[in-house]
Amino acid sequence: MLEAAVQGYLVALSLILAIGAQNAFVLRQGLRREHVGPVVAVCAISDAVLIGAGVAGFGSLSAALPWFGEAMRWLGVTFLVIYGALRFKAALRGGEALQPSEAGSAPLGKVLATCVVLTWANPHVYLDTVVLIGSISAQHAPHQAVFGVAAACASLSFFTALGFGARLLAPVFARHSAWVWLEAGVGLTMWAIAAGLALGG
Repeated sequence: MLEAAVQGYLVALSLILAIGAQNAFVLRQGLRREHVGPVVAVCAISDAVLIGAGVAGFGSLSAALPWFGEAMRWLGVTFLVIYGALRFKAALRGGEALQPSEAGSAPLGKVLATCVVLTWANPHVYLDTVVLIGSISAQHAPHQAVFGVAAACASLSFFTALGFGARLLAPVFARHSAWVWLEAGVGLTMWAIAAGLALGG
């Protein structure tokens, strides 16, 4: 049981650590100190639901619904291209949030809606959580549930550290140019992921 818990935590953490659209968004919200708690909660709960689905044996969803994967892929590509363009636009303006304490806070609903789309419209999320974690959990029978809970805990701890730990970089992002580079970097990340999805990655 302990081995299943440790493996579940480490496997999930290794998958989440990769730079992606969701992580970039959480980092940006953390630096802006804007709705960090709700954003972290949405990410962690979404991962927990998907991990639970994978552990419960729903990794064959894409096989049962052949159109599902393609639909999610192109939805993800479209959204990432648009969101990346918005980040480049913000960079050209000099950074959307040069002074987080002075900038107007985006509405909570808008922030959470963006977070939900970045999470659920990314086919890689399903591959990592539902398919990969689900299949690995089967190797730890009869402790698949322990494996899944530990994996969900890894997601929660990572997003909490990323979102609330971002403020430690506040001195760096007190500089005008840092926000410009952040916005441009997020835009590049979004477009790179979109290109990978469009090419079938």
